[in-house]
Amino acid sequence: MSQSVSGLDARLSEFVGQGLAGDSVDRSDIVRVLDTDTTPLLPLVHAAGLVRRRHCGTSVQVHILNNVQNGACPEDCGYCGQAKTSDAPVQAYKLKPREQILQEAEQARDSGAFRYCMVLSGRGPSDDDIDYMADCIREVKSRYGLQTCLSSGLLDEDKALRLREAGLDRLNHNLNTSERHYPEICSTHTYQDRMDTLQAARGAGLQLCTGLIVGMGEYVEDLLDVAYALRSVGAESIPVNFLVPIPGNAVLDPSVDGEALTPEFCLRVLCMMRLVNPTAEIRVAAGREIHLRHLQGLALEPANSLFIDGYLLTEGSDAAQTLALVQDAGFTLELHGAESSEVMESLSRRIENEPRRMPGSLKSSVMSERKLAKLRVRGVDVGV
Repeated sequence: MSQSVSGLDARLSEFVGQGLAGDSVDRSDIVRVLDTDTTPLLPLVHAAGLVRRRHCGTSVQVHILNNVQNGACPEDCGYCGQAKTSDAPVQAYKLKPREQILQEAEQARDSGAFRYCMVLSGRGPSDDDIDYMADCIREVKSRYGLQTCLSSGLLDEDKALRLREAGLDRLNHNLNTSERHYPEICSTHTYQDRMDTLQAARGAGLQLCTGLIVGMGEYVEDLLDVAYALRSVGAESIPVNFLVPIPGNAVLDPSVDGEALTPEFCLRVLCMMRLVNPTAEIRVAAGREIHLRHLQGLALEPANSLFIDGYLLTEGSDAAQTLALVQDAGFTLELHGAESSEVMESLSRRIENEPRRMPGSLKSSVMSERKLAKLRVRGVDVGV
């Protein structure tokens, strides 16, 4: 018994030493992190937390998503309610007016957001879309000084360069899953198309925000593939999403290796991602409320950033709950443009009359009553 404990301590100490030096744990070793029979959870979380603190301190970055163009997407990504193949009750709308995007950037700043993330639906932006978003990015930077991130689908280096010249800091383009598993979730573009976009963004001098969705019927080996692929491209930011099953989508049952996601497994994935990508910003993203549940506080040991005010299509914890989560876990908010007391006062005023949210349900702002009625006629319980 004592020998096995001693061996465990030595192994985790070795992992920590590698992480503190900025090195990845070898793949042959990292698989043990996901194995409940090999590595106890709390010592693992502590080990990942030590690496996180060395490279990211004890602060938590807060990000706000703005879905500036919604739905009407020609792609068939099975996890997405905006896909052409989805029956999810999502309302399509074109690019928001410039002043609305800027007003929502101001709200993000007043909420203490470190980064303002704008998302366009569709396969990729047209030249006109690039010009439009470049103008918005310039104004966001000039008026509010926020860090900016744009998710715009597939693009080449010329378009990426135009965005960089406008002041864009990061391009978001998730790998989502492994190259092997990619055909199981999408047929209208390839894993290599996504890698090409990341390479174009890097060539233009943009930072990379790219991550994955856990629970799309993949295997542990697929999760490891993505973790090391993200390491190979040098991703500065890695959002780790956990599949939120949206009625009407093709991919609905959150599972890995044929097993349903559990809070412990999701936490182990975050620790694995930290030990493979020790210096990166690891973001615990969509699905944290419904899959991590009471372990959300522990998730901030490996992860150092999260979203506030929900996700692309679905609700999350409200702002007050998210800020309390950070503080209760013993971390500090990395605020932008406002003092902590001002942020708390602003949030308190804003959420006072907001209805209670149900994490995982569709946001009312993206819902289509026509599609909702259609699903109900078919007898689907949409849970909204």
